[in-house]
Amino acid sequence: MPPRRQRPKESPALIAFGRQLRRLREAKGVKQEVIAHLTKMSGAQISRIENGKRRATRGFTVIVDEYLEANGALINLWEDLNKDGHPVPIWFDWPKIESDAIELTCYQLSVVAGLAQSPSYAARILKGDEEAIAARLERQKLLFKDDAPSVTFLVDEQALYRPVGTAETMIEQLDHLLSLAELPNVTVQVVLSSGEHDGNGSSFVVATMDDMSQIAYVETAIRGLTTDDSADLAGLSRVLVDLRNRALPGDMSRDLIKKVAKERWISTT
Repeated sequence: MPPRRQRPKESPALIAFGRQLRRLREAKGVKQEVIAHLTKMSGAQISRIENGKRRATRGFTVIVDEYLEANGALINLWEDLNKDGHPVPIWFDWPKIESDAIELTCYQLSVVAGLAQSPSYAARILKGDEEAIAARLERQKLLFKDDAPSVTFLVDEQALYRPVGTAETMIEQLDHLLSLAELPNVTVQVVLSSGEHDGNGSSFVVATMDDMSQIAYVETAIRGLTTDDSADLAGLSRVLVDLRNRALPGDMSRDLIKKVAKERWISTT
């Protein structure tokens, strides 16, 4: 399921964490640059965390809590703010994470991933909701910005055949995938269909940040979940190994997309 459309510009959870970090740091007379060096981040990144504009990872929190002798206070706050069911759940900050990432690996079951959807395909998936469609197309601009992340789309083979809208919709979508594959920062690979591979459990995106930490967005039937838990990331890493093992190389993927477009969709128009 897509991230919810109604989102505050800044997450109260991030603001609360950032303010407490600043209080603890200033109480010890520690400069941001010291925290930056300690956590292998930049001063600007620490500033963004303290201003509630960037989500801190748990690993970051553990290091800073120990250095500031917070006796677990900062860790406890991070865990409280990241509990499922919290009034400000952590999926609120995914669009920001997505925008800040240096690398994104996207796997979507049955349909094409949101970042790779053509306008008409997205309109069908989102049932004509103009606000949601506009938000999705706006998100896609990150693929074309000057400091665009490296993005890999692992496309479920069934998504090439599964009808969404009309044949024209599907032709446009497959052509859009081919166009994206021409971008220097985008890789499109088709994962061959199988009822046995580990990717049948859910759709997900793994974001790698500029400090090389990773955060994942995982779709569920209820809502999307954001996690940087090491066990969760290890599990997704194993799934990605299996998916990539079953994926066609880029050139073969493009050939298959062209073949399906011609034989499955163009022939029906």
